[in-house]
This record gives sequence, structure tokens and C-alpha cells, in this order.
Amino acid sequence: MLVLGIETSTMQGGVALLSEQGLLSEYLLNVKATHTERLLPSIDRVVRDAGIALSQVEGIAVATGPGSFTGLRIGLSTAKGLAIAAGRPLVGVSTLQAMAWTLSFCVYQICPILDARKGEIYCALFRHEGDRLIRLMDEAALSPDLLVARIRERTVFLGDGLAVYGDLLKGRLGEMALFPPLSQRGGRAAAVAELGHRRLLQGQHDEISGLAPRYLRASEAELKRLGTHAH
Repeated sequence: MLVLGIETSTMQGGVALLSEQGLLSEYLLNVKATHTERLLPSIDRVVRDAGIALSQVEGIAVATGPGSFTGLRIGLSTAKGLAIAAGRPLVGVSTLQAMAWTLSFCVYQICPILDARKGEIYCALFRHEGDRLIRLMDEAALSPDLLVARIRERTVFLGDGLAVYGDLLKGRLGEMALFPPLSQRGGRAAAVAELGHRRLLQGQHDEISGLAPRYLRASEAELKRLGTHAH
């Protein structure tokens, strides 16, 4: 099954094509350009460079968050549009789960962290057991201090939250805080595609109308509409 994976949760976004034979193509970009500008050209590029037609894609997987509110909306709306137009099944994939998936065979627990602004991070804890990824802690928006209080063993941290809170984690956790190489710290569309591929092969898919971003907290627009203030 040929699956298109879309990742727009953070500034490091991308698109990938994956089949049973492996990864066919992937385009990853981590620059200050909006996903509105680069997503459709990226999709066109990975499909064209792989020498296939978009109509040959048999399923679509998209990262559903947590992450950038705007990025997630762009990714979801694009994925839904493609799925509806082509009549293809669509599956949503947790951004944090996909990030942890990239560190297969890791013997330590894994903690993806994304900068959630306002002094918080989006995070969760995972562990690889064979070919399964076990979630040890529910996805949440927490202060770094609350996350540190939950760490009791060596943990591999990855994600854009490291750029902001890496020094704090190292200072508080010492040798229990492990950081992967720079090339393995961000999200990958290939991981989104692979997790989606697994679900699709099991006959699973999400209802297009019901698939929504996982924000974990209210957006600024929602807070203003409710007449409240962010803490």
C-alpha cells in the first residue's frame, strides 16, 4: 500500500511516500516559512520525484498534534481535501507518537517535547517493546518543572522544546537526560506515514469529518472568544 504522510506540527515539516518496500521519497524543511507556502509544493515534489501520480496513492496519514495550531489546521485541511478528492482513506497520527517512533530499538524511555509557549511544553513518555511503542504517560501540556518531577530514569528527549529547555533538563536531571544527535531531534513525515501505513493495513481509518487537531489546550483565539486570559 502506497501511503502519503504529512507532518506540519512544527516548523520542521515534511511530506513522505512509503510503501511495503520502504520509504520512496521524503521532503523535510525546517525554515521560517509557513506550511501554507510549502505544503502543496512539497507534496507535488515527493510524488513527482518518486515517478508516480498522486492518483496512485492508496492512503493518507497526517500528524494531528499537539503542535502549532496554524500548522495543524493547514495539514489537516490539506489531507482531508486530498482524501475527499481522491476517495482515499485517511488516518490521523499523534505527533508525539510519531516522534518517539523514530528512535526504534532505544532501550531508554523516550520523551518528545515541543515548545508550547507560555512556559509550557507538549510532552508524553514512551518505550519501545519489540515492534510496539508503548505510551507510559498521557500527552499533556505541562511546565518543564512538572515534567522533570515525573522523570525517574534515563530518558531520551527530542523535539523543538530542546532548543528552549534543553539546558534546564540537563541541569535538573544530569545523566538521566539524554539528547539524540541534531539530525534525530525533530519530527519526520516518514514516521507519520509508517504509523499510518500500519493502521491502514489493519483496515483502520478515521472519519474525515470527525478528524480534528489535538491541541491539548485552548488557542489564543478561543481564549479571547471565551473572554479569558492564558495563564
